[in-house]
Amino acid sequence: MAEPYYITTAISYPNGRPHIGHAYEAIAADVIARHRKAEGFDVRFQTGTDEHGLKMAQKARELGVTPAELATEMSGHFKDMCDTLNIDYDVFIRTTEPRHHAATQELWRRMEAAGDLYLDRYEGWYSVRDEAYYDESELVAGEGGEKLSPQGTPVEWTVEESWFFRLSRYQEPLLELYRTSEFIRPESRRNEVMRFVEGGLRDLSVSRTSFDWGVPVPGSDGHVMYVWVDALTNYLTGLGFPEEGGDVAKWWPADMHLIGKDIVRFHTVYWPAFLMSAGLPLPKQVFGHGFLLNRGQKESKSLGNVTDPLALADEFGVDTLRYFLLREVAFGQDGSYSPEAIVTRANAELANSFGNLAQRTLSMIFKNMGGELRTGHELTEADVALGDAVALGITGLRRAFLDLDFSDGLEAWMRAVFACNQYVDEQAPWTLRKTDPARMEAVLMTLLRCVRSLAIAVRPVVPQAIDKLLDQMGVLGDARDYAALSDSAWLETLVQDGFRIAQPVGVFPRLEMLEVGEAVSS
Repeated sequence: MAEPYYITTAISYPNGRPHIGHAYEAIAADVIARHRKAEGFDVRFQTGTDEHGLKMAQKARELGVTPAELATEMSGHFKDMCDTLNIDYDVFIRTTEPRHHAATQELWRRMEAAGDLYLDRYEGWYSVRDEAYYDESELVAGEGGEKLSPQGTPVEWTVEESWFFRLSRYQEPLLELYRTSEFIRPESRRNEVMRFVEGGLRDLSVSRTSFDWGVPVPGSDGHVMYVWVDALTNYLTGLGFPEEGGDVAKWWPADMHLIGKDIVRFHTVYWPAFLMSAGLPLPKQVFGHGFLLNRGQKESKSLGNVTDPLALADEFGVDTLRYFLLREVAFGQDGSYSPEAIVTRANAELANSFGNLAQRTLSMIFKNMGGELRTGHELTEADVALGDAVALGITGLRRAFLDLDFSDGLEAWMRAVFACNQYVDEQAPWTLRKTDPARMEAVLMTLLRCVRSLAIAVRPVVPQAIDKLLDQMGVLGDARDYAALSDSAWLETLVQDGFRIAQPVGVFPRLEMLEVGEAVSS
């Protein structure tokens, strides 16, 4: 029985259309999910939208629509993004769903039963944009001397009756969690959170009375839950919580919450404290990835450099975008992109290196062998060495991907691709065709085996292109996970079935630098 693996993205706040950061997180989570499936795990992948809170109410009022209408419209844009970018999620959760209200209220009741909720008066600094409260000591000065949150967002002094969560009670249990596990990754995020918690935790305001667009607090008229109690519970809602057994028993605790570094505190301080209070198991790991910078700059509407990820995918191709983002950026750190960088990386590695290798191999089999596949050739030392190099590269990719080190994993894969291209140049099958046809066949069948293995290995990153390639190679849809890599008889089976390589079609076309990027900003 396959081991379960449950991964989630953060749920996106839909008061605007998706930006490149949303796309980056969704793509990374999808690659993780597809990779774990290829490794043989039983995977559940959840994403969705976080639709309550003051920002949504304010935006709806500006547009002259109800918050529910705005939430439905904008949530649709995030689903469209996932569909366009080939994000193969299992559950898309919306926090306005009745089942989510029921789950969140049950979590609240359990925290209340633990004695961790009390009614008091809140006075302090609140950032509407972050949906977060900040201590005076955390604030920074803006250009005009105005007070800003640590994220640089405006804050306002807020006074209202509020329910409070006894967060201070969980300081030592949280520190123990950080010290004794890999709950927070990468290490830089763990160190930041530890410093914050070691500085002392104050009880947390967890309800609001100044607006009503949220989950009602059970038994407390006029109060809606603080958006982070509401939002974080989504990871349980999608499993059917509070029902016992079933999906909750199978999938919880989550293996991975993949989130942006700006919301690490909520997921690694508030969320585990809420779960401890409610007597529920904690997720195994929270990974806070970095930001994507546009030519080294953070995107903002004022700079006019906000990128529409769907336009980017339309201009360069979905698989190209997926590959670039995971290859270019050291996962966990900030990374930079530009249209020029996408074209350069895609042409060098996807088109010229692997794409050309696959195209040349299939074309030579089609032209020089009539597309017929053959086995039984005697292998030389060079053939065996190439097989070993490819196996080493694929092992490197798999090991690195398990550790979420995508850039290094793809580097290992590229080394195997380069080895194949060097082998082609050294063996020169176009010359062997005239001098030693049997040796030419052995070389082409060696290359066919290597191209198949390399294609299967990288399929989680570029699934659409690889499936088109594997279709041309006669590799069946159920033989494309990593278990298939150990099937040494696949070629013999194709030969017995009489499969022939047809005129191949390239799957990684070269990109041209024609007025690049004009279509990607909005």
